[in-house]
Amino acid sequence: MFRIAGPLSRLSASPLLARGAVRHQSTAAAKSSRLFAGRRSPWTSGRVLLFTAFTASLTYLYGVNDASSHFKVSWANFRKPSYANKTDMEKAIHELKYALGSDAISTDDEDLLMHGYSEWSSINIDQLPVAVAYPKSTEEVAQIAKTCHKYRVPMIPYSGGSSLEANFSAPFGGMSIDFTFMDKIITLHADDMDVVVQPSVPWMSLNEQIKDSGLFFPVDPGPSARIGGMVGTSCSGTNAVRYGTMKDWVINLTVVLADGTIIKTRRRPRKSSAGYNLTNLFIGSEGTLGLVTEITLKLTVIPQETSVAVVTFPTIRDAAAAASKVMRAGIPVAAMEIMDEVQMGVINRSGSTPKKWKEVPTMFFKFSGTKAGVQENTAMVKTIAKMHKSGDFEFAINAEEQKTLWSARKESLWSMLALRTEGLEVWSTDVAVPLSRLPDIIEISKKEMDDLGLFASILGHIGDGNFHESILYDSKNPKERAAVEKCIHDMVDRALEMDGTCTGEHGIGLGKKDSLLKELGLDTIGVMQKIKGALDPHWLMNPGKIIDLPSS
Repeated sequence: MFRIAGPLSRLSASPLLARGAVRHQSTAAAKSSRLFAGRRSPWTSGRVLLFTAFTASLTYLYGVNDASSHFKVSWANFRKPSYANKTDMEKAIHELKYALGSDAISTDDEDLLMHGYSEWSSINIDQLPVAVAYPKSTEEVAQIAKTCHKYRVPMIPYSGGSSLEANFSAPFGGMSIDFTFMDKIITLHADDMDVVVQPSVPWMSLNEQIKDSGLFFPVDPGPSARIGGMVGTSCSGTNAVRYGTMKDWVINLTVVLADGTIIKTRRRPRKSSAGYNLTNLFIGSEGTLGLVTEITLKLTVIPQETSVAVVTFPTIRDAAAAASKVMRAGIPVAAMEIMDEVQMGVINRSGSTPKKWKEVPTMFFKFSGTKAGVQENTAMVKTIAKMHKSGDFEFAINAEEQKTLWSARKESLWSMLALRTEGLEVWSTDVAVPLSRLPDIIEISKKEMDDLGLFASILGHIGDGNFHESILYDSKNPKERAAVEKCIHDMVDRALEMDGTCTGEHGIGLGKKDSLLKELGLDTIGVMQKIKGALDPHWLMNPGKIIDLPSS
């Protein structure tokens, strides 16, 4: 894990900061809100264009990777990419404005900031995109890709903007491609139980619009997530324990490659053994292999009966042990979530839900299916929970109360963000481990997190071994930042020692490349490099994410 300080305002004076020095933004939410309230950013369009000229010859994160990585990746078969200089970038912008219309390309300062910096992310960098493109069709995306390919302009896809690992940052400048206007549900095939959508469709909006069909799309990450970003990070959510993750629900993709070629990964049947599984190749690739412009999703039937229950436990280990036993018993819960006592206090303090909660470790259960099945499953879970010292189950009596009870879990990260004051940041990240190791890692990680003496909480999708740490800290205090960094780093290493993963659902982005290397090893990363080099030989597609660029 890494953070290197480097204030944004110094960029125009110090081209060496083009290395993309990663840092915690010291006044993230405040800075963002002030800018969008009308104050002008010091980052003018002219400065951005001028600054891009310096980045062409620099390799991403030299100092960071040398300091933090214990591995050396071979680049014998790859050449260091060279990106557009100021003149070429201006030509690309001019050609795209001519081809797509002047409104399709923005170099507005606040647009650039919004597309290069995220208040959601634990990681931000001292570089912004040079321009933002707003395509309205697959053909326009292809035109953008052809032009960027011609001038060697990096391309960074942008969807909901809620990623946590700097997945849409622009370490080499370039063109952010915002799919805001590609937000249509193209076709609903109700009889086939699938739907074709564009990347900027929000998953919550999708379910609202198709509910009369009796079908729904079950993958449910954060409320602001959109389908394109969900594909890019292979996300999951609270329903994953019952329905699986994003990769289980995508039938095919329309993808624009680096040179503007348009491909479709499959046709529409739910099963196929025709050739390589290109669909899953692009899922989780974070836009490093191509730009996804259409997605065909599987749908499933809305359950006849749904019940939501909340139950408390004396310790976080008791709750985790109960979750492991529920899964081992084969009880088909729809969702099983956990929040510690600190997170329950966060919900109360933020006022994001109308209910006042007990501030103790709490599990949230969702049961769905037939009425008889829901009753049977609930009874079995109650029995197991009691064996692990649970308190009473609190059940929702109607749909509105179900929404209220479940909202505590869905609003958790937003509730933490809402508590920030000037100079404070939230570092939120996740890991996943085999179910049998979940009580161990949660107990140890929570103790280490509590020992920081900071406002910090654990929450997560406990039914599939995935949990999150969120820590509120003073980003201006180097000692405090280093302590938080070590705590997070130790949690990730511990997960890997337990044969787990460095990320269950947030993706790699910039923040977890070293951990990915530890997790998979040099040979596996080498295969990823070869795939990347074959599809994107000039390393234009979201460069710097997942794996580093060639350095020589």
